[in-house]
Amino acid sequence: QYSPDSVAGADGELDPTEVTFPGCSCRSSSCAAAECPCLSRGHDSPRLGLPEQHEQPFSRPVFECNSLCCCGEGCQNRLVQRGLQLRLQVFRTQRKGWGVRALEPVPRGSFVCEYAGEVLGFAEAQRRIQAQSPQEPNYIIAVREHLHDGRVMETFVDPTRIGNVGRFLNHSCEPNLFMVPVRVDSMVPKLALFAAADISAGEELSYDYSGRFHNSPGASREHKPLEEENSLRKPCYCGSRTCASFLPWDSSLFSTP
Repeated sequence: QYSPDSVAGADGELDPTEVTFPGCSCRSSSCAAAECPCLSRGHDSPRLGLPEQHEQPFSRPVFECNSLCCCGEGCQNRLVQRGLQLRLQVFRTQRKGWGVRALEPVPRGSFVCEYAGEVLGFAEAQRRIQAQSPQEPNYIIAVREHLHDGRVMETFVDPTRIGNVGRFLNHSCEPNLFMVPVRVDSMVPKLALFAAADISAGEELSYDYSGRFHNSPGASREHKPLEEENSLRKPCYCGSRTCASFLPWDSSLFSTP
């Protein structure tokens, strides 16, 4: 079932459509960083997540203006919520199954698409992962945001049955997209993918499933897998010079309590 936005999962733990943030009272049609509480909470654009602008060990969170805000629909701080604006194509790759390519040039820093699906709690995400056979594709993504005080916020999205074009994006060890959690109405983030470089028309789009790309080392839950775990790992066919040979591995979702 195609859905441009994430939906509440079958476990009913989280509802990404619930409006929990207060709106700004900005009277102009487009908010300014100095006055707008949405902008002052974090970055004014996910483009600031590009690596050369990382002067701090942690990036600030991204909040867009929401449905309770007084600013207009044309506000500069409404980008990801507008959804897909580019022409993309799902196509059959040689070795990686389905993939996605751009049908038009995509400038560096542009919002490309969201990774949308069912938003799950940890227990349901783990249950679904463990119910999969090694031959089945895994679409469940675990995104962990490391807070400055040591806490970790986790978001699990599963587009296996309900999702958008993002579910067809392949992994690459040298990707041309990077993921930024962007919050609009609630603390459940939209998993937004941005162009990490200028992308040509016809070029396949990819991101690093592990989160290593554009993040500080250690942000991933990957580890050297035990011998018996190797049977669960899937080979990587990205073909990049730095290919790790296997797709990223998140041990926490496979381990039993």
